[in-house]
Amino acid sequence: MNKSELIAAVAEKAGVAKSVADATVNAMIDAVAGALKAGDKVAIAGFGNFEVKERAAREGRNPATGEAITIAASKTVAFKASKALKESV
Repeated sequence: MNKSELIAAVAEKAGVAKSVADATVNAMIDAVAGALKAGDKVAIAGFGNFEVKERAAREGRNPATGEAITIAASKTVAFKASKALKESV
C-alpha cells in the first residue's frame, strides 16, 4: 500500500472526501516527523512506537576496493509494532 492508496482507504473508512483524508494523513505524518525531530518518542496505542535511535560510528569496507573506511555516526528512526498489531498480522 502506498500513500495514495492509504489516503483512499482512510477516506472510504471514515466516509470523508479524499481531500480531507489527504490533509489528515499529511498532518499526521508531519506531526510524527516533527515530534521525532524534536527528540520525542511517538506512541500510538494498538499500533506501535516510533523513536529516534543513535548509530555509533563504525568501521566498514569499500566493496569495490576492500579498503577500510569509517562510517560516521548517524540517527535513524526505529518502529516497534505493538502486541495488538503483531497479533492481528
